[in-house]
This record gives sequence, C-alpha cells and structure tokens, in this order.
Amino acid sequence: MRSCVRGRWISVLVMFIFLLETLSEKSSHNATNQNSQVGTEGQDVSNHSKRFFPVVHFSYEHVRIPFEISLWILLASLMKLGFHLLPGLSSVVPESCLLIVVGLLVGGLIKASGEELPVLDADLFFLCLLPPIILDAGYFLPIRPFTENIGTILTFAVAGTLWNVLFVGGSLYAVAQLEASQLWGMDLLACMIFSAIVSAVDPVAVLAVFEEININELLHVLVFGESLLNDAVTVVLYHLFIEYVGVTSFGALDVVLAVVCFLVVSLGGVLVGATYGILAALTSRFTSNLRVIEPLLVFVYSYMAYLSAEVFHLSGIMSLIACGVVMRPYVEANISHKSYTTIKYFLKMWSSVSETLIFIFLGISTVAGPHDWNWTFVTVSVILCLISRVLGVIGLTYIINKFRIGKLTATDQFILAYGGLRGAIAFSLGFLLKPEHFPMRSMFLTSIITIVFFTVFVQGMTIQPLVEILAVKRKRKGKDSINEEIHTMSMDHLMAGIDSVCGHYGHHLWKDKLTRFNRRYIQPCLIAGKRSREPQLLSFYNKMEIKEAIEQVHSGGETKPLPAAGSSESLPSIQSLGPASNQTRPKVSMDQEAEILKMLRKTLQKTEMKVGKEQGGPAGSLGGACCI
Repeated sequence: MRSCVRGRWISVLVMFIFLLETLSEKSSHNATNQNSQVGTEGQDVSNHSKRFFPVVHFSYEHVRIPFEISLWILLASLMKLGFHLLPGLSSVVPESCLLIVVGLLVGGLIKASGEELPVLDADLFFLCLLPPIILDAGYFLPIRPFTENIGTILTFAVAGTLWNVLFVGGSLYAVAQLEASQLWGMDLLACMIFSAIVSAVDPVAVLAVFEEININELLHVLVFGESLLNDAVTVVLYHLFIEYVGVTSFGALDVVLAVVCFLVVSLGGVLVGATYGILAALTSRFTSNLRVIEPLLVFVYSYMAYLSAEVFHLSGIMSLIACGVVMRPYVEANISHKSYTTIKYFLKMWSSVSETLIFIFLGISTVAGPHDWNWTFVTVSVILCLISRVLGVIGLTYIINKFRIGKLTATDQFILAYGGLRGAIAFSLGFLLKPEHFPMRSMFLTSIITIVFFTVFVQGMTIQPLVEILAVKRKRKGKDSINEEIHTMSMDHLMAGIDSVCGHYGHHLWKDKLTRFNRRYIQPCLIAGKRSREPQLLSFYNKMEIKEAIEQVHSGGETKPLPAAGSSESLPSIQSLGPASNQTRPKVSMDQEAEILKMLRKTLQKTEMKVGKEQGGPAGSLGGACCI
C-alpha cells in the first residue's frame, strides 16, 4: 500500500518536472524571438541594466477616494468626541455651531495650501448624508404625541410654510422695486424661488439644537414634525417655480395642478414608504434561521424607499418617515434582541456622523464661495424670515387654540417661533440653481448662508438661556414607570368607551378601532405565528434562564437552577420553591427592563381586548373600568 502511494507521488513529481521544463523551453523560445527582434532594431540585450525589485510602492491615487472619505469620517468622530470632553464649552455653545467653526477653519487651511476645496454637493447631501438622519428620526419617532398633535403639525407645515413663502417672496419683490435697493434685475419668480428655499424649517438643524436643550416633548414634536412634513411643500413649490422660469404667464389651471402635485408628492411619498415598510416586516417574518441579515434588511428597505421616492420626485423624507413608522412594530416583534440593539446603535452612530459631516462641510462650503455680498438683500432677507415666522406662528396658533384642549401658551408660541432654524437643505437647494438661469445665484447663496448662520449661531446659542429664563418645561429623563403606562392605557381605553357611548367618533375611538383591526388582520400576516402567540414574558424568562445557565457553565460554578418556566406550574408554586435568598436571580440591564415593560404593556392590551370582547367592545370595557 505504501509503495503504491509512493509510486503515485513519484509519477506526480515527474509530471510536474516535465511541465516546468516545457514552460522553460517556451519562455526561452519567446525570449530568443524577442531578443532577435530587439537585435534587428539595433538594440543590444547586453546593454540592459539590471533592475532591483521594489520594496515599497506609493500609489495614493489608487486609494484616494476611500482614504479621504475615511479621513473625513475620522475627523468628524474626533471632533464630536472632543466637544463632549469639554463639558463647559458644549453646555454654552451648541455642537452644530462648533462643527461649523471647525469647517471654517479646515476650509481656510485647505484654501491657504492652494488645494481644491470640497463642497457640500447636492447629490452627496440628499443621497448620502440626509437619509440616515431622517431614518433615525422616523424609526424612533414618538408615535403617541405625534398622532395626537398631527392636526397642529400639518397646520404649521402646510399653511405656515405657504405663508412664509408668500410673505417673504412678496416683500422681497416689493423691496426690489425700490431704486435704493439696487436690485432691479430681480423679478417676482426669482423672489419666490428664493423664499421657497429659505422658508422651510430644517430637520437637521432642529434635531441638533433641540436634543441638546431637552425641550418638552410637545414642543419638540411640533417643531420637528413641522420640519419633516414641510418637505413636501418646499419640494412642490421649488420645482413649480423652477418649471416656470422663462414663462411669461400662468393661469388658474396651473394653480390647480400645483395643488394636485402637492398631494401626489406628499401622499405618494407616504405610500411608497408604507409599501417598503410592509415588505420589510413581511421579510423579517422568515429570518428566524438567519438573524445576521435582520439589521441589513431594515437599512436596505429604508434606503430603497427613499431612492424610489426620489426617482419619481416624491418626498423622500416623508417616504423614510412612513417606512420607519410602519415597519418598526412588526420588525421588532420578529427580530432578535441582538438585532434590535444593532439597529438602534448603528442608526444612532450613522445619523450622528452624517450630522457632523453636514455641518463641517457647510463651513467648508462657506469658505469655498463664490460670494456676492449685497447688504440690502442679505439684511432684508434675514429680517423678513424672522418677521414671517413670528407672524405665522401667532396667527396660526390663534386659530389652532380654538380646536385644541391643551392650549399653546405665549411661551410655547415664542419657542415655536424662535426654534424655526434653517440648515443645509436650504443651502443644497440653492446650490442646485443654474447660473445661466439665475445670474444672482451667488448672491442667493451668500444670503442663504447668512440666514443659516444667523439661525444656528444666534438663535441656537440663545435658545437654551431663554428656555431657562422662561421656565419652559423640560423633557423627563428616563422612561415612564409600569404604573404610569398602565394608567395611560386605561385612560385611552376609558376615553374610547366614552366616545362609543356618546356616539362621538373622536381620535380615541378611531385609535381603538385601528388597534383592533391591526391585531386581528395585519399582525397575523406580518408577525411570525409562533412568536405572536407565545407569551412574551415567558419567552424572555426562558432566555434569561438559558443565559444564566451558560454563564454558570463558563464560570465553572454551581448554582441552584431557576424553576422551569415552560412547565405548567403557576406563579405561586414557583415562588414557594424556596426562600428568595436561595434562588439565583439574573441581573436585568436597562435594555432588558425596557423589553419587559413592552411585554407587560402588550400583555395588558391583550387582557383588555379580551375583557372588551366579553362585555361588548369599548362600552363594556368602560363598564369594567368603572367597576374597578
């Protein structure tokens, strides 16, 4: 047997030597032919000098783009880390202001060295930097305060933005007609395009400032919700005015088409986002055997929703918001806890880096220019933006308070007006203007940057002291206790019962009907059946028990095992197994505590639904609640 194997190895070696000799003969033959050709051209082979093997290569152009991208991300991360290491500085100056200053310094150094300055390109901003910020905001959007104040948010987003565009555009055109303004080349259409760019509240700037001052949830939701939903109004007006560049007149049909376009852009974006959200939830239903792709599915479906909306010139921001809101409850019911943690922290990291890069590039783009400073235009633009915001908030709040139970006070109105910040979206839209159609493009960009700097630096730096002086209610730290959540849910169910008895179709009753429809028809389709039917608190207890056993095995210690949660023993029998001191109780982290709260809340909802069915819907649950 050994001789046979040895013979095989010898035959293989002989064949290998034969192949080497054949290749060497061919190479020598080719070399001879090449030498003969060189000799015919009058060059001698012996004249070639011997070249040493290069030890080190330098090819920066080969890795230039990914290297510079990594360098910018590293710079952004280090700047963010440095600001948080200086608590005295970060408590006085908002992070966004510091990042813009860093961008100005970096841009000045690059310009002094004679290199070409990187500019905040519109495609880079809208396709790469903006989506992570909006996805993070939409995925973790507080649904309850958002839905309870949706009427107020839509009023400020639609009517408020239209008012700002008309007021700023009309006033600028009136100023341009004055001889002292030296703005004779500006027509009404150019003024309206500029006002459409600078009138919308920027979500990136609002997030950067309002999260630092910990404003109460109502004001945060109102300002941030307005900044998200006014995207549709801004997109429609911007593209509408651009389409009519060079057109001498337009009629009533154009106004009707503009209204239809607004509905298509806004509702179409919501429909696209909801579709991708349902697809993400449906896909996550089958990922129990491949947990590693669960976070990837969430990110890819969300980004595809944004890109699909942009393909048809719909609102990409509203598409991302709708996608995150729709898919979150179903996806989180299907994915594992590790996947949820990965999604949470990756989104926070991704949005934080994007926000940092946006403000740094905004500072660099300011240095890059070009600038055309006009004192009249810049000053009037800043003043008109402030006046239109104040008048719009006061007028709309006067109308809104007639229909709200909780009125918006004068302090709330001041914060709403003062928190209307502008940011990189306005600069990117201004950067998209073509110089051949807008000869005043440089003046527009200079004025836009001035408005952004004024709102971010002046209003952003002074809003926190003003909040403290006016004693504005701050956001509570930490989450609600189980007792508070139970009372909140009981009150919701009680109000739904009152609406049902009175025959009033209020939002509590509609919310209750939608919840029932969701549990009866949608959840069985989008949530895995086993996981939807299994008691989640029991499942979590089993996971903790297994984890405890694994830790004990790795540590080599011995401990009394926890009672089996999958048996038919009741809770009193489990508690009677022994004194508390003899039982091992696993430590519960903050994330696990939050998951337990969520499980208890869902279990309570199921119990209330069962009671409601037995006693006849919301009215029966009302009677049960009253008896309690």
